[in-house]
Amino acid sequence: MASARADDEHYFTARPASPDERREIGVELAGRPVVVETARGVFSAERLDPGTSVLLPLVPDEPAAGGDVLDLGCGWGPVALTLALRQPRRRVWAVDVNERALDLVRRNAQRLGVPVRAELPDAVPADVVFERVWSNPPIRVGKEALHELLLRWLPRLAPGGEAHLVVQRNLGADSLHRWLDERLPAVLPGASTERTASVKGFRVLTVRRG
Repeated sequence: MASARADDEHYFTARPASPDERREIGVELAGRPVVVETARGVFSAERLDPGTSVLLPLVPDEPAAGGDVLDLGCGWGPVALTLALRQPRRRVWAVDVNERALDLVRRNAQRLGVPVRAELPDAVPADVVFERVWSNPPIRVGKEALHELLLRWLPRLAPGGEAHLVVQRNLGADSLHRWLDERLPAVLPGASTERTASVKGFRVLTVRRG
């Protein structure tokens, strides 16, 4: 794998080398303005990423729904926080390899008064299955690493579960769709993938476990 560019450090690094300079930004999550903490060395530290902004409106209000849900590649936590605000009875997991990002998620969850379990991948118990997986996946890690990531987590969908992945069209959304169609049923019987949204150059791919 090629070495990481400085602006892609968050994709590859458990402990970013850039200074841990914290700042506050204002964003809208779950239909309300909030202030969150971000930092250098974390994905989209300056703003809400455009791909994530396509994904967030698809998170439904489900105040009575239970079960586990996952924000895969959580960054500072916009998806996980939205899940916790809109679906307060679910157990929300936020997973990232970047320890600075996980610290930010925990701090932001505390700031907003919602419970989120922010963990490194290996810290999520193997017996946990997810009703929903939400992800703005790290496309720039390269196809091999991306496929390995998805093959690790998508098979943990519960029966009837869904995963929603937002991918920029110009960064391979359609080729990823084809790969999911070809590869995923072998490890997740009955799985199917559908493009469920196309907005501002981004595709939302929804994987369903039959």
